[in-house]
Amino acid sequence: MSTEAAWIAAARRGDLEAFNRLVLAYQDQAYRVAYRLLGDPDAAADATQDAFLKAYRHIGRFQGGAFRAWLLRIVTNTCYDYLRRRRRRPTVSLDASFADGGPGEASAWLRDTRDGQDPARYAENRALAAAIEACLAALPPDFRAVVVLVDVEGLDYPTAAQALGVPVGTVKSRLARARRRLRDCLRAAGWGTDSAVRALER
Repeated sequence: MSTEAAWIAAARRGDLEAFNRLVLAYQDQAYRVAYRLLGDPDAAADATQDAFLKAYRHIGRFQGGAFRAWLLRIVTNTCYDYLRRRRRRPTVSLDASFADGGPGEASAWLRDTRDGQDPARYAENRALAAAIEACLAALPPDFRAVVVLVDVEGLDYPTAAQALGVPVGTVKSRLARARRRLRDCLRAAGWGTDSAVRALER
């Protein structure tokens, strides 16, 4: 039995320490997914905490397979709930959160350090990161989720499908349509799509 499987088995028996080890193993990825879906660090932190609470309450329902996919499905569903509530009580738009120099301006998954770069290249990379963030934020939530899971987090199609609760074919279809929208958005923002999409998919 793997270490993770042992933690899951113990957590299913009510061992909180074992569950906390699972939290430590996955909290960073869970937060990154929540942040990319919600575009707000506070909301992402709240959604991540809520998702782990739900996972702890319902871990007895976990029937095996990829725990990460099971957990990320809870995270994405929790984020969808937050987005539905946000639509009922609109505050600041996702686009504004990325355009105002906030956390989205220099994404952790696209950020380049200054080491080895001239200032012009560094500024260009930051501008590209901001453009991709803005275009990502403009996608419908189901398209945004598949881009985040596959292109940003690097999940394979079957794992992403489990995390989203949809067939693999749906993941592929949504991803193709989402990438097309991103290319169109980036082109409209003045970016050559080849370099922009390579940056997104790396």
